[in-house]
Parts: sequence; C-alpha cells; structure tokens
Amino acid sequence: MPLTVEIVTAERVVSTELGVDILIAPGSEGMLGILPKHAPLMTTLKPGELVFRRGSEEESFAISGGFLEVRQDQVTILADQAEAAGEIDVERAEAARARAEERVRRAREQGVSDVDMARAAAALQRSLVRLRVAERRRPRSGAAGGRPRPIGQ
Repeated sequence: MPLTVEIVTAERVVSTELGVDILIAPGSEGMLGILPKHAPLMTTLKPGELVFRRGSEEESFAISGGFLEVRQDQVTILADQAEAAGEIDVERAEAARARAEERVRRAREQGVSDVDMARAAAALQRSLVRLRVAERRRPRSGAAGGRPRPIGQ
C-alpha cells in the first residue's frame, strides 16, 4: 500500500499526492525517509527540499520548515511555506536571495540584535532552498515543466 501525502500551509492545501513509494523530508535532526508501513511519527521539519518518488519519477517541493506526521500510510506535512519546484520563479527567488544577503551584511555591520540577525539569516536560508530546488528540478531541453521527471535526469 503506497503512501498518501498531503502538504498544507496556513493559506492552502499545496498538494495531495497519492501512490507515493517514498517521501524524503528535511527533518530537524537530519533527512527522513518515509516508506509505506512506517511507524507512527511526529517531528519538526527544517527548511529544505521535500521529495516524493513514484516508481522512477520524482517531484520536489521547497519547504521552509513545519511539522510532519505519519499515521498508517497517511503523511501530513504542516509547512510554514511550501512551493512545488515547477512553481518557483527563479528570478524572484534570486532577487529575494540578494535582498536577504544584503540584510545579513547590514545586520553584521550594524551589530543588530540576535533576533534581527536570526530573521535575516532565516530569510537567506529560505531563498537559498527555493533556488536550490528550482535549479535542481529545472526541466532540461525537451522536458515539460512542472511534471514529474525520471530519477537522475
């Protein structure tokens, strides 16, 4: 029995995935691999790439942290933010990265509070995750955008 995976944010249901063979998620203590018949689990997620595999195809999402719950063969991801690789606007993500790097630089120079520095660093990390997911999953010539791709392509 394959997994059913639902990704939810405060704004919307980002995706409901059926027939998932394996889910790879960025757990707060390291990468997690969730297979069918996994033991019940609840854990926190850190910003990173969430990957679903079905047979030889995989899909990716950029998430900015949240929670993951496994019950029977149902996985629920409550994400702070989540975006499918095909939805990421690379130019906008690159602009966000540049703004975040500037905020981190200014925060270091001005000796701002630890809270402000942590916010700037978190914004930079989120933008870097989005860029990494978008670049790794960008369709190559001849591949259709937004569709699952065979592993290794």
